[in-house]
Amino acid sequence: MTPQELSQALAAILADLVAARGSDIEVTEQDTQVERPKNRDHGDWASNAAMKFAKRVGANPRELAEEIVARALQIDGIAHAEVAGPGFINLTLDAASAGETARRVVEQGERYGRSDVLAGQSINLEFVSANPTGPLHMGHTRWAALGDSTARVLRAAGAQVTSEYYINDAGSQMNKFGRSVLAAVLGEDAPEDAYPGEYIQELGRKVREQLPYIVELAASDRAQALEEVQEAAYQTQLAEIKDSLERFNVHFDVYFSERSLHEAGPDGSPSPISSAIDRLREQGYVFEEDDAIWVRTTAFGDDKDRVFTRGNGVYTYFAADAAYYLSKMDRGFGEKIYLLGADHHGYIGRLTAIAGAAGDNIETDISVLIGQLVNLNGARLSKRAGNIIELDDLLEWLGSDALRYWLARYPADSPLSLDGEKVRSRTNDNPVFYVQYAHARTCAVDRNAEAAGIDRSAFAPELLTHATETELLGKLQQYPGIVAGAAELREPHRIARFLEELAGAYHRWYDNCRVIPLGEEPVADLHRTRLWLNDAAGQVLRNGLDLLGVSAPERL
Repeated sequence: MTPQELSQALAAILADLVAARGSDIEVTEQDTQVERPKNRDHGDWASNAAMKFAKRVGANPRELAEEIVARALQIDGIAHAEVAGPGFINLTLDAASAGETARRVVEQGERYGRSDVLAGQSINLEFVSANPTGPLHMGHTRWAALGDSTARVLRAAGAQVTSEYYINDAGSQMNKFGRSVLAAVLGEDAPEDAYPGEYIQELGRKVREQLPYIVELAASDRAQALEEVQEAAYQTQLAEIKDSLERFNVHFDVYFSERSLHEAGPDGSPSPISSAIDRLREQGYVFEEDDAIWVRTTAFGDDKDRVFTRGNGVYTYFAADAAYYLSKMDRGFGEKIYLLGADHHGYIGRLTAIAGAAGDNIETDISVLIGQLVNLNGARLSKRAGNIIELDDLLEWLGSDALRYWLARYPADSPLSLDGEKVRSRTNDNPVFYVQYAHARTCAVDRNAEAAGIDRSAFAPELLTHATETELLGKLQQYPGIVAGAAELREPHRIARFLEELAGAYHRWYDNCRVIPLGEEPVADLHRTRLWLNDAAGQVLRNGLDLLGVSAPERL
């Protein structure tokens, strides 16, 4: 019996008792959720449902709890139920019911932990979105890891998720980038405002190979040469960014170009950015003042109204943000999630106001999550980029698994300082090693069991009575609820923390319960059943690591 099934059973019992008192109060399984007691002597699961509902139906909490307990004892799989304190309900499952979890996990495999709690939700999740003017650096790594993990967790809960990278390939930074690379191509001194770093020189060399005629073109038509160099360097740098992300096991469904917002349709229709103002005007939030067109974003909590187009006809950054948001609406996304860095607090009011001005519900249709900075002791500045720590260097030093796991195991809004040597260490003090080692152990048990002639041909869950087996089964039962909660809260760090608890429970079970008999002891159904439990633990470790984008090695 799973925690969800217990909650459903308690909800049904409580609904009957509430109705018997003449009340029409609705009872759902959210009202009767169960938790693991801190003191295991209190049972396997506990609920405070009676205390939550007693006052609402005019009952004494303890008396209502006793009525619930009396009915709960009639449910198959519940071995014991009692009332504690002012009205807590403690429940103990029989061994067979608890042990069935092992079979359920093994049979469901990769599907175990997945649900439909967010089914029907279409979500656009935008993250990283670094300018394509240089390599990705440590400042991007946290959102890359958290964003991809969040997408995986949301999908596991049944949501349709499109992970999206917004390419800032229009505007002054691109012109600066083009001038920087052109100078490198021509062997000229860099402009005063040039992007620094050896990578610009590398791009210059690559562009010269791609465009062997470029030096001659620059001598006759520098403007045309600048345009071609800028485009070639942009495509080369973007390809390197995509390659870095793939090696970090971060995948995007869409790379959305800002330039597309400025381009007219093939039939000559207005560009998205030029038509955006008309669409916002229809909502009644556009006004003109001081030779400029404004959007009244203060109506939705922004600190000031925003300029869309200045008197010279030049669109502002806000205009591009608005057109981009409208594009997400047009593509059918119900919720738009933005994951932004610590220096983007000002965007919360701006983006929320765009949503409101576009006619969306700012409470449900947009979420702006701000992440805090991360620093990594021992990391060195990139020799290639000069003034930053490149993602590629971090991957070479620490590896994708360790970096992703550590970045995902903390809430996004907490500042993060990591010790590089600890992150890469192979000891139990390193959480990612501890979890991966637990999975590798389950695989070693499988190999040894096969060599000893032990298989899963028998399953007797009532035999799983050791305290560490009860603990391990309880952890496995919790996993679906952990995934659903992480998805609803957009907090993938809950998966990492759970995996560490599960690994600890597995290691304790491994130290106390043998799958392979000692000496001449014959193979019994207990050993075969324990193999089911071993494989169930490995499956959940594997499933959870996959949600974090981390591998589950079979050997360490």
